[in-house]
Amino acid sequence: MTKNKSKRSMRAYQELYSRFHRLHQLSHLGSMANWDSATMMPSGSHQARADAMAELQVIMHQHVAAPDWSELFDKAREEQLDNWQSANLNEMFVEWQNRSLLPEDLVREKSQAGARCEHAWRTQRGQNDWAGFAENLRPVVELSRREATIRAEARGCSRYDALLNLYEPGMTSETLDRIFGEVSSWLPELIQKVAQKQQSEQFDEPKGPFSIPSQEALGREVMSQLGFDFNAGRLDVSMHPFCGGVPEDVRITTRYDESDFTQSLMGVVHETGHARYEQNLPRELISQPVATARSMGVHESQSLLFEMQIGRHPNFLELIQPVIHKHFGHQPELSLGNLQTLYTRVKPGLIRVDADEVTYPAHVILRYEIEKALVEGEMEVDDIPDQWNVRMKQYLGLNTEGDYKNGPMQDIHWTDGSFGYFPSYTLGAMYAAQQFAAIRRQLPDIDRMIAEGELAPVFDWLKQNIWSQGSCHDTDTLMKNATGEVLNPEYFKQHLESRYL
Repeated sequence: MTKNKSKRSMRAYQELYSRFHRLHQLSHLGSMANWDSATMMPSGSHQARADAMAELQVIMHQHVAAPDWSELFDKAREEQLDNWQSANLNEMFVEWQNRSLLPEDLVREKSQAGARCEHAWRTQRGQNDWAGFAENLRPVVELSRREATIRAEARGCSRYDALLNLYEPGMTSETLDRIFGEVSSWLPELIQKVAQKQQSEQFDEPKGPFSIPSQEALGREVMSQLGFDFNAGRLDVSMHPFCGGVPEDVRITTRYDESDFTQSLMGVVHETGHARYEQNLPRELISQPVATARSMGVHESQSLLFEMQIGRHPNFLELIQPVIHKHFGHQPELSLGNLQTLYTRVKPGLIRVDADEVTYPAHVILRYEIEKALVEGEMEVDDIPDQWNVRMKQYLGLNTEGDYKNGPMQDIHWTDGSFGYFPSYTLGAMYAAQQFAAIRRQLPDIDRMIAEGELAPVFDWLKQNIWSQGSCHDTDTLMKNATGEVLNPEYFKQHLESRYL
């Protein structure tokens, strides 16, 4: 009797549950189509795929535009829900609002403009064709501003904050300005100190060629060591490394350079961190918003914990050195000492994805400042190259004048209007340092465990405190439950100083 009453009292919630299950299935198809576009799709198929993806976006938008959604939420709030169901209802409402706010024509136009810009970028970047790229980027920026205006009016915030909230719920540009301002106050001096310290360090670049099949085999072995489930995911190649798909079918990619295996290897470690998070989200609620990653910053914390906290740990490099020798043979440049020096080398460079963890925040702060000004209308697309060069000189002492492919054309994120995404990278580095400090407190013998490949306790901590929590809590609560406090950038600074000084 009680059970039937409970079922009757959750009719609205169950209807919403079913509707979000359908959205998950449609998103699944979309993610696979996006993965195929980046890895296997013939270039001549671009327009057909862009049109199909735009149509899928419209179908999903029409699904959430039904007139009875608001009424269902009102009824569901009166029903008897447990903690996870209540959290799911909250996340459902946020996702519904985010999806339903935009008019259908804007959804279609933005999807098509983004697909055109991204596809053209693949060729234009290699040709250093800023003029061609800018022509495609302008409509993306204009459509993103339209979107930001609609979202800002609904939320009562700035246009940039409205987009930032799509990736970092609860974060504001005011908070970012404070956090990034603090980092900017000590980062240049730290870079200088590390550079002085490393002047006397001798190292040699490994001598290739390193065949792509061997690099792939090495990556797969390390992925297995890190717990990647190949029955629910795969590794492929794309121009820009990423982790996509869905928790039941995670797709990660890397890119290879036969003259240097070190970047692709750490790229694989990085994406494996993303993948482990996805593969361990709450499976019993997998089609629901509460079972998704808490934010892109938290997502990035998992990839950076894998890459920076574990992957570049000297004991982990010692652990995988025999596997490196297995695939590339023995040479002095693959000695443990040389590998450790290579993977902790700090040198300002032009390319964000190749940057060391000390200079990396400068790349993010530069992009954050530019994209915020773009969205707010304080900067135009034609201003980007000069503003990029000014900030590269200011933060890293480098010149990108006329070098667009290694300057403002190097990233894929702006091509589809992903404005508000870049701060997640440095927030993720901070979350990762704070989480690893908490792991170290619980597992004081962590250095020995890494050396012996005893990584299960680390993964168990992450599963219990981060992965299995999905979006049940807001970011501050998630971090406080896991580490004892909300985000504290001091852990990141301590980590960098400890490793590099």
